[in-house]
Amino acid sequence: MRKVIPRDAVLIPDTAARVFQGEIFDVYHWPQKLFDGSMATFEMLRRPDTVSAICVVGDNILVLQDEQPHRGTRLSFPGGRIDEGEDLLAAIQREVREETGYEFEQWRLVNVWQPFVKMEWFVHMYLAWGDTRTGQRHLDPGERIVVEQVPFAKVRHLALHGAGHIKESRDVFEAAATLQELLDHAAFAGQEVDR
Repeated sequence: MRKVIPRDAVLIPDTAARVFQGEIFDVYHWPQKLFDGSMATFEMLRRPDTVSAICVVGDNILVLQDEQPHRGTRLSFPGGRIDEGEDLLAAIQREVREETGYEFEQWRLVNVWQPFVKMEWFVHMYLAWGDTRTGQRHLDPGERIVVEQVPFAKVRHLALHGAGHIKESRDVFEAAATLQELLDHAAFAGQEVDR
């Protein structure tokens, strides 16, 4: 699958061997020549990429109170794991529809980051606007989600001051002091890879 990732992303070499396959995480090893000429075994994890969306509804942004059994309740934007073989845009559209019941006309990829350099895992953040309310939400059995429409200024404050998973959008909100600046945010420019 083709996808856009940061230009400085660290990827598992194509020659690496998968030595463990888990439910979410796989472990890869490969021999690596060191600067002194000796060899060592290097290791990285791989997991499915995730998607998240800043969803604009009028003058507000959708914020979730997302509770899961293993970690309690956190503030977040809609999003989740990309299913195997699923396109990035299809994944975020599905996650937003399942968690909020909203569908949006406009989508733009605004940020991609690699949370840990020892893990091949990328988070793709989209901006969504032009909303249409749909019917039923379809939550996973391990989710309890309350959807709120929160004013832009409050969401920006939450992002800049590290609230829950909202803090992951800090770079986007640092570049957007107003809702219009958020809507005008440039598309993410990284490198395209086949992964």
